[in-house]
Amino acid sequence: MSKESFKGKLIIITAPSGAGKTTIVRHLKEVIPELAFSVSATTRLIRKNEIEGRDYFFKTNDEFSELIKNGDLVEWQEVYENQFYGTLRSEIYRIWEESKHILFDIDVKGATNLKNKFNDKALSIFIKPPSLTVLMERLINRRSETPDDLRRRIKKMKEELSYESEFDISIVNDDLEVALQHTEKIVRQFLVN
Repeated sequence: MSKESFKGKLIIITAPSGAGKTTIVRHLKEVIPELAFSVSATTRLIRKNEIEGRDYFFKTNDEFSELIKNGDLVEWQEVYENQFYGTLRSEIYRIWEESKHILFDIDVKGATNLKNKFNDKALSIFIKPPSLTVLMERLINRRSETPDDLRRRIKKMKEELSYESEFDISIVNDDLEVALQHTEKIVRQFLVN
């Protein structure tokens, strides 16, 4: 199949860190077989239990710069100082070649870039925590961050919450089961329309 034969839809899930977007994305991958996950590229260090090519494509800053220079990224952002994230053009083609729709777990700026690029072919969903306090507790309890990383993430999540109105729909994740069902219903409706 040629790279241009199938152009499916894009499901863009975004949220501040700790709001539950990755849990919701995992659920969607399990229950909607016509979705395939787009693995992002990043320059951040690999975390315990992460696997190259499954969670991210881990790149050095030089490698990431080459991707930008060569036009290999559909979108990219410097999410934190010297920490870049981006969507590989090859991932989009890989998924379309499988005749699947693309599922993204992506930061808010990357999500707005994708939505602007793909417009009506994309559904952008903002996962919102019930409150800033709950979000901070989730991040702290995750224990996957250094104290410096935690401070950066808390500062960043306040900024990210201000982007909510940029997205097609906002879902409050105060009850995970309800949020999972609501998101799944919205995605299924979008895929059949």
